[in-house]
Order: sequence, then C-alpha cells, then structure tokens
Amino acid sequence: MSCSVARPLDSVIVSSSSAAVSGISRIPEAVPLSLCTREPHVPADRLVAEMVPPPRFDSVRFDTYVPDPNQPSQTEAVRVLSGFAAGLGGAPAGGTSGKRRLFGFGRPQKKTPAGPRGVYLDGGYGVGKTHLLASLWHAAPAEPDLKAFGTFVELTNLVGALGFQKTVQTLSGHRLVCIDEFELDDPGDTVLVSTLLGKLVDAGVALAATSNTLPGKLGEGRFAAADFLREIQGLSAHFRALRIDGEDYRHRGLPEAPAPYSDEQVTKAAYATEGASLDEFPPLLDHLARVHPSRYGALTDGLKAVCLTDVQPVPDQSTALRLVVLADRLYDREVPVLASGLPFDKLFSEEMLNGGYRKKYFRAISRLTALARDAKDLVEH
Repeated sequence: MSCSVARPLDSVIVSSSSAAVSGISRIPEAVPLSLCTREPHVPADRLVAEMVPPPRFDSVRFDTYVPDPNQPSQTEAVRVLSGFAAGLGGAPAGGTSGKRRLFGFGRPQKKTPAGPRGVYLDGGYGVGKTHLLASLWHAAPAEPDLKAFGTFVELTNLVGALGFQKTVQTLSGHRLVCIDEFELDDPGDTVLVSTLLGKLVDAGVALAATSNTLPGKLGEGRFAAADFLREIQGLSAHFRALRIDGEDYRHRGLPEAPAPYSDEQVTKAAYATEGASLDEFPPLLDHLARVHPSRYGALTDGLKAVCLTDVQPVPDQSTALRLVVLADRLYDREVPVLASGLPFDKLFSEEMLNGGYRKKYFRAISRLTALARDAKDLVEH
C-alpha cells in the first residue's frame, strides 16, 4: 500500500458557504502535514541530548503529584523517592560530563557505591510511576547533563547508535540514570541492558526504573518486582522495590473516551488546526515499517495534533509494536490524536492482548485514549 494522506478537503466541503460556516480556509498554508512524508535522520548526539524527561513531564515535581487518598502506598512512594534524591548529592561518579565523554574526552573513574544504588517502582497502568520517576530526575542534585532519563526502548536505541562501550563511557559519569517502562518481555534486550546497568553500578551511578505489572497479574502482590529483580540477575541487591497501588489516573473520575469521529470531521479539523497532520491509518502503519523506532520522536517534531482516518485493527504483532512506540512518543509530547474508524480499544486482537506483549498494548490503549480525549476541542471548537 502506498503512503497517502487522508481525503483532501475538497471531498468533504461541498460549497463555499459550508466552508465559511465551518471556519475552514482552503489557503495553501492550511494544508495539513503528513507523517507519511517524513523520514527524519537522528544523529547519535541528539539521542544523548534527548535523554531528559519528555515535555509532558518537564514541569512535574514531587509536590505536583496528587496521591490517591485511598492508596497510602502513593504517599509513601513520594517520601521514599524524595529521600533517595536527597542522598544523591556529591561529585559525579566519573568526574566528567556525559557530553564530553560522548566526544572522547575524559575517562570515568571507578567509584565504589555506598548503600542502595537503585529503586524500582512497581505498579499497574496510570498510577503515576513516570511522574514520580521524572520528579526524581528533577530533584536529583546534579546538572542536567549528569542525569539521564529515557524509556527502555530509547536506551537500547542509544546502545545501537553508539555501541555498547561508548554508551558505558557516556553514562558512567552520571549521578542518576532513570529507565521508564523497563521491558520484561524481551530477553535479548533485557540481558543487554542488565549488563549495561552492571557497568554503571560499578561506576557508582544511581539507578531508577519502572515497569508495568502485567494486566492478568494486577492485585497479585509483587509479580512485576519479582520478574524485574530476576531479570537483572546480579543487580537485584542494588534495587529497592517500591510498590505503588491505584487505578489508572488517566481515566480516574473522567468521562469515557470520545467515540471516533467521521472522516469529514477529522479532515475538517486537520485543515482548521495549524500544525496538524492528516494521514490514512493503514498507509501510516506501512510507513512506520520504513522508519526506525528511534526516529519516531523526530517524526512528530513540530506537530500540534495528529489526525487519522480509517483506523482499523492492527494486522500483525510487528506492526502493533511499532504503533506502541509511536503512541508513547505522542503521549510524551502531549500531541492530541483525532481519529475516525474503530475506537482505540479495538486496535489489538484478543490474541495480542492475551500474549506476551499485552502490557505494551494496554499501555498504548490507555495513552491513546487520553490523547483522544485531549483532541475533542479540535472538533468542538
């Protein structure tokens, strides 16, 4: 299937009077962007520079986290993590900034870690683990280039771009490395990252990580924590598992997500919204196969909204996993998603939702639902 944008505006506006009523102009500047036409190149130094909390979590702090009063573990998590951050003061482990090490200057000096060097946030979807992890990054007393924050996928992409030894050299002088959404379902990458973390612990780097409890295991104690500690093998002694209970805050006390809109509504909104993209869903999925997932963040650069027509079930697992990464990048950047076709909770088959990658798919559904709710104003206003 060739890559194409959604139906042009002329196919959904039948008269000049209807265009005037809708407030949509057909001037060239109003033509939406298309994700399908973007093939970004991302240099390695950008991957390093972008290892900071994403825009959605740029301003979060411990005091902006709102614990559920019915979940005391959330209040306890704030207390423990605040203390953990306070204990990270002092000179950087290697005495040289990550930026300088990336370009070959300086040599990290090995430092013997004192006390627990890691904390693992264990909990289900939407209990605020990423908020807390980003708050820890912000609270850690070190310059930004001595702290790293990224998802598990972004960390493996960094290793792919720099090579293992250069990644160790780049990160080993940091005070703190935060890893969001640690993937327990990819044995190869888990071993790779576990080995990397071992090198960083030896260099005196503090670690923090999150991972989602599998949907079928919610309420069964510390399943995810046990899995995490087993997978990182010899590093388990360096981590304190911190359980965070609660329901998905993205949907706590909110109305149900809006139903999909019509092709006409989505297309009109795309033309009326500066910085919006407009694409048909099936060709977009094809395009994602031609762009490495490490570039999906750059794929969304400058977008104010993503408009999709003809949303259909995702055809296979490889495609589904690429869509999960795109959903994460859109959520991180707070880009609303307006769509026609099937609702987002119908994207993945029952087989996918019951398989080994189900926690990724549930996370994607949760995040896309939140972004769909954010997109309501694009139609209503």
